[in-house]
Amino acid sequence: MNRARRTLLRLGLPRDPSATRHLTGFLVSAVATVLVTRALLAASGYPQVGGEGLHLSHVLWGGLLMALAFVLLFSFVGPAARPVAAVLGGVGFGLFVDEFGKFVTSDYNYFYAPTAALVYLVIVAFALVSEAVHGRRPPTPGEYLAAAVDAAAAGVVGGFTVRARAKAEELLARAGDVEGADEAAALLAAVPHDARELPDPIGAGADLVVRVTHTVIRARWVPTAAVVVLVATAAGSIWRATQHSASAFVLGGIVTGAVATAALCLVGLLVVGDDRERGFRWFRRAALVSLLVTQVFLFRLDEWGAVVGLVLALLVLGLLSAELDVLRRHPDSSRGR
Repeated sequence: MNRARRTLLRLGLPRDPSATRHLTGFLVSAVATVLVTRALLAASGYPQVGGEGLHLSHVLWGGLLMALAFVLLFSFVGPAARPVAAVLGGVGFGLFVDEFGKFVTSDYNYFYAPTAALVYLVIVAFALVSEAVHGRRPPTPGEYLAAAVDAAAAGVVGGFTVRARAKAEELLARAGDVEGADEAAALLAAVPHDARELPDPIGAGADLVVRVTHTVIRARWVPTAAVVVLVATAAGSIWRATQHSASAFVLGGIVTGAVATAALCLVGLLVVGDDRERGFRWFRRAALVSLLVTQVFLFRLDEWGAVVGLVLALLVLGLLSAELDVLRRHPDSSRGR
């Protein structure tokens, strides 16, 4: 365990194994809100809400929703409120960042051209923070134990549904034979059954995505398909740059990202036959380069038209991440496939 991890645990800051799911739900809600808001405003002719010299910008509603998310998180013990708070906070944050253009221009310009790139960079920054905190190393046994006890905090007063009990017991099983595991097991066993629970929009959506992706990714054609999509997206980005007469700086950034994406894909193809997990890690790096380099420059060039490439890169990244999750849980399947 590295020094930073030990420091966090000594300070009482174990990571939540479900945090990546909640943070993903937050970011997906934010991106969807920006796209839906822009589409609805364009379809309705950009109406002004207010009158008599007043204009109620949707950034205000975004702030209220983010505040409501904080109220939920600060008010209740246990994990039950977190999925709802993540969605509310994501919608609020999407309404907030959608109005970036108004707050970085002297003329309060909602249509400021680089707004799409600014929104994209902010979302990517949050994704990188999530990756740095949760994606580089799996949770420790102590963190799994803390998560199981956290789940029990809601169960001791409200009971467990079948799904909630299974999740808590899975967390405890992953903790293994650590100090406190027996006591946590006794606590979970003492939690009564209850059929009611707070809706979990993120869990329902994530479970559906996981079922679908885990079915798809077991196919042998997935590595080739992932490479084809990534390379085609990179080539399409270069073509679009030439069609828009991009500056040398933007064109150079797009070409650099495209070449790096293709090179990482090639490395992945060379190793995936012998070590599937290692190969998929290279494919995942290629998808991240596409997201963090190529798409950034493309957004600066084509603004909202770059959303198609972003969606494709995110879909590929989701498939690759799902496969890596399976391979980490079942490392024997990584070899000789």
